[in-house]
Amino acid sequence: MRLVTRRSMLTGSAAVTIGAILAACTGGANNTGGGAASGGAKDTLTLGMTADIEGWDPNNQPGYQGWPGEAIWGLVCRPNEFGELEPSLAESWEISDDRRSFTAHLRQGTTFSDGATADAEAVRANFEFAATNEATRSLYEGITFDVPDAQTITLTWPEPQPLMNDRVSRVKLTSPDLIDSGNLNDKPVGFGPYLLDEAGTTRGSVYSFTKNEEYWEADAYPYAKLVCKVYASETAALNALKTGQIDGTLVNAQSYDEVTGSGFEVKEMNGQTTRLLLTDHKGEIIPALGDVRVRQAINMVFDKQAMVDNLYAGHGEVSHQIFRPGSTAYLDDLADPYPFDVDKAKSLMSEAGYAEGFELELPTMDGQNHDVLMPYVTQQLAELNITVKQVPLTGANAIGDLLSGTYPVVLWQLGNIGDSVQDIDIVVRDTGYWNLEHQKDEYVDEQWDIICTGTDEEAEAAQKAINQYIIDQAWFAPMVNPTSFYAHTANVVIDNVSDLEGLAPKLRDFQ
Repeated sequence: MRLVTRRSMLTGSAAVTIGAILAACTGGANNTGGGAASGGAKDTLTLGMTADIEGWDPNNQPGYQGWPGEAIWGLVCRPNEFGELEPSLAESWEISDDRRSFTAHLRQGTTFSDGATADAEAVRANFEFAATNEATRSLYEGITFDVPDAQTITLTWPEPQPLMNDRVSRVKLTSPDLIDSGNLNDKPVGFGPYLLDEAGTTRGSVYSFTKNEEYWEADAYPYAKLVCKVYASETAALNALKTGQIDGTLVNAQSYDEVTGSGFEVKEMNGQTTRLLLTDHKGEIIPALGDVRVRQAINMVFDKQAMVDNLYAGHGEVSHQIFRPGSTAYLDDLADPYPFDVDKAKSLMSEAGYAEGFELELPTMDGQNHDVLMPYVTQQLAELNITVKQVPLTGANAIGDLLSGTYPVVLWQLGNIGDSVQDIDIVVRDTGYWNLEHQKDEYVDEQWDIICTGTDEEAEAAQKAINQYIIDQAWFAPMVNPTSFYAHTANVVIDNVSDLEGLAPKLRDFQ
């Protein structure tokens, strides 16, 4: 069970993040799997899930393996793998030059499964609810609405929204009548590509759906039925795949040879970057980290290609930056700024006055590949006389402890979001919860202001400038973009993974 890299489980606050990260993997199912009907028409798609949903509240749904939610609810617009907006209820839209307002032009004739009309007033009701809901309130506080007609709505925030695409596409739309009833968690009401089959559903075990033929994009979803089965572990889900109970599931690198040798197809994804987060840039807790030469030396002491070959069995790519290839902040022609060179690293430590090294506490947690990574990281840091003390984090407070700032350096396989503005907000800015020490930086703040208020061209340049800056300042020690895998039967086709997190196929990717 791999947990914390699944950052798309966020619903708007650090508290929700922690709760979602710690959600237990539960349940099991033994129904028969899916397949294709006669004549080539596809009948049932059966997917294995290694984490259950927590109910039917649309504001509390996981983005990672969140196929039940994708089945039920539509959006104003949906994001692609790089956070760019695509049509959903809105056929077209405009964003104001000051990045405060979003105007959506809605398609006609869409109704929720309870018969209510999915129009501008319904959109208003959902965003008003998001502005009062504890999980999402901080993202929509102060939002106002202009509804000139049933098919047009303008959402306006008090301040510029550099993450406008995320804000607009985050809210799953349900019936205003259901919102008013207060029974959101009990039964889903939406206008998505599928409808819940209550008779075939057992909470915590199996969720069954039938195709919504009225969905505006029904042809993009070829299966007449969808079944999502919950398993207690990746091992249990893999066994279900091998015995024909399901059509697909996520598997780890250790299972790659087994699943390919058994004749299954595998879709590869690269939605993470293994890195050290060196968040004490000013040396307030560990004085040595306040010297950029020490941070650069730490970068140079790791043989990244050897890590790919030996620690990831060749399933990954060397990484020189934390942003995802293809995202706006990514620097396409970047040469390795800190090539593997232990002697040079030792020289930098000596120049900085830290040839004798220092002690470093690194937190560890089950399910985060620390058992594989930590011995090598400890060995290489010892070359610089940096002594690693491992601190196991367990129990309900583990994630809170990790994000508390107690540990200014963390080794993590952290996800890299396709929309690099989100990564900057979460990992680089001093307000980001993965910027563990929350130390302000004037240059980052200046570039963020440009992202908020500049032209599209200026905002793009500012993202790249931030990337170059944190590389020069060695705020991170990126190592590897490990490959993750989705294994599936040969009759299921996955040409593209449109997940913003790059961690699992979206429901529309299954063909």
